Amino acid sequence: MGSAATNLSTVSTKITSINPATGEPLGEVPDQTPAEVRAAVDAARIAQAEWAKVPIELRCKRVRRFAEVLMARADEVIELLSREGGKTRQEALGMEVIVVADLVRYFAKHAPAMLAPEPVPLHLMKHRASYLHFVPRGVVGIIAPWNFPFSIPIGEVVMSLIAGNGVVLKPSEVTPLIALKARELYLAADLPPELFQVVTGRGATGAALIDSGIDYCVFTGSVATGKKVAAACGERLIPCTLELGGKAPAVVCADADLDRTAQAITWGGFANSGQVCASVERVYAVDAVHDALVAKIVELARSLRQGDAAQEVDVGAMAWDRQVETVERLVDAAVAAGARVEAGGSRGPGPGLFFQPTVLTNCTQDMDVMRKEIFGPVIPIMRVADDDEAVRLANDSHLGLLAYVFTKDREHGKRVAERIAAGTVMVNDVLSTYACPETPWGGVKQSGIGRTHSIHGLRDLCETRHVNHDRVSLAREVWWYPYKQGTFRGLLRAAKLLFGKRPWQR
Repeated sequence: MGSAATNLSTVSTKITSINPATGEPLGEVPDQTPAEVRAAVDAARIAQAEWAKVPIELRCKRVRRFAEVLMARADEVIELLSREGGKTRQEALGMEVIVVADLVRYFAKHAPAMLAPEPVPLHLMKHRASYLHFVPRGVVGIIAPWNFPFSIPIGEVVMSLIAGNGVVLKPSEVTPLIALKARELYLAADLPPELFQVVTGRGATGAALIDSGIDYCVFTGSVATGKKVAAACGERLIPCTLELGGKAPAVVCADADLDRTAQAITWGGFANSGQVCASVERVYAVDAVHDALVAKIVELARSLRQGDAAQEVDVGAMAWDRQVETVERLVDAAVAAGARVEAGGSRGPGPGLFFQPTVLTNCTQDMDVMRKEIFGPVIPIMRVADDDEAVRLANDSHLGLLAYVFTKDREHGKRVAERIAAGTVMVNDVLSTYACPETPWGGVKQSGIGRTHSIHGLRDLCETRHVNHDRVSLAREVWWYPYKQGTFRGLLRAAKLLFGKRPWQR
């Protein structure tokens, strides 16, 4: 089939953004040098010193303006997301624009309480008191992915700003234009110009950002690149948050509502052309419902309209030609090993980076399509005997970002969910917790380190510092010099009384 041959120009000093549905060039950005990256970090650091002095309530009020500007100009953001990322207009709205606008409003309202000093009750030294306070880290470097080039990085930008930091964002070279659009909106919101910087480039630009003196790094991307980022941060003792993708299983119990389950799995597998770290990447269906579930998913998959997001379609283009090749290779290998294609199975006809919404059955756990991240519109389904086998296979993975359980028995669903090794497990739904800013987002195993969103993600963007002070003024502490035999005996008696057997036990 004809396709956009590549998303990137071969010219070393420029990067050309390409519409993946048509191959049309959309614009050029520079491949910035390490010196330019360091200058951006230095500028953000100077601005951050003043921004950190602004009371958090005022910071929140000012950042809230970004949501107003975003919604006023939502149409142009959606248009660019569709053209540069290949996603449908509804996905651009629901998965990108609304997610960011809600996150801004949520943290602008709740961050002052989240970052207020937190008392630490002391159980023994009652004459003293402790509290935690949360101090901006300085400059946060964000290295962003191409699958959600707006909601992922801009959510972190907003949270970093509210926490009192400066930010330098390095967008993916596949989708750089939307990051520049975000900064345009930021400036229109009358926020400090130097505080938020965007540097564009390839992998070397991301490496330069880590080497530029940032105080914290937020990376979203592949496991392989994440390991390199973690190593680079480790060498420089830079704390980091890494979100490194997933292989989300869906466990379908015998009592599942099959209509809802089929719709959830179909959307969870094909939304954004399957380019979601939380996509349904493997289905374990209990034998009693396997065939009926497959029939419903196949019917839904065959009904989906795929094409240029400029039209009314359900599934848009994939964003990157290399990812299409990866999907094609995984599907072909699965079919060669015995998997059956129930729907789709190949690249779409005509120009553009399309892979048909694909449903595979007769899959086995040893197939790469069940073990490696697909990151494309493919749903592999495997028949299992019962919930126990499904959970065992769900946990048989080096990844653990999200997982899903389907059952009519809510309590049973929660029990099954608690047995699955994943950062988040949803019962009877898929994907949507990313749109809940109060819930933590992050994985276990090789799906990453740390959490974004939630109070935990916000506090991670600060240094947590501890202050311990006196409540009662004493001339000296009993354990200070000089050491005396009487003091020793008194302390020993007190320690035995406090920490040894109680009198009634003796």
